[in-house]
Amino acid sequence: MDIPENFLAIDFETANDYLNSACAVSVVSVCDLRITSIKTSLIKPPTGKFKFSYLHGITAKTVESAPTFDNVWLTISEYFPRGAIIAAHNAKFDRSVLNACCDFYKIKKPSARFICSLQIAREVWNIYPTNLKNVCDALGIPLDHHNPESDAVACAEIL
Repeated sequence: MDIPENFLAIDFETANDYLNSACAVSVVSVCDLRITSIKTSLIKPPTGKFKFSYLHGITAKTVESAPTFDNVWLTISEYFPRGAIIAAHNAKFDRSVLNACCDFYKIKKPSARFICSLQIAREVWNIYPTNLKNVCDALGIPLDHHNPESDAVACAEIL
């Protein structure tokens, strides 16, 4: 499998079942296969309904003063140059969250190609189950699961 030397790794945490309910994001820039920068932000989702706090520990109170996605996008959009390669563990989910948030706030979606570290772990190392914790355990990568920064860094390290 051909892994790019320059890419972004991204991880979203969501408040509930709605894809536009991002409550945290982390973007990790990788240049020449080295992590060069990390940007992490809490996000105030469109509604105050939190279903997944038991997973990530983020609550409505945690994000009550956080910026909404459209404001977070102003600080992270620079990480998404035209044609960027974006990696995520279960890329379908993170791409869907990014697209749903952009749609909700009427933001042009980034022109990017997504690659999936879950698929790579299956294809390259035949790791099953292929959830992020199992892959990190198998590869000896430290992980504070459902912490968006730790998850995004782990995705970058997998690649």
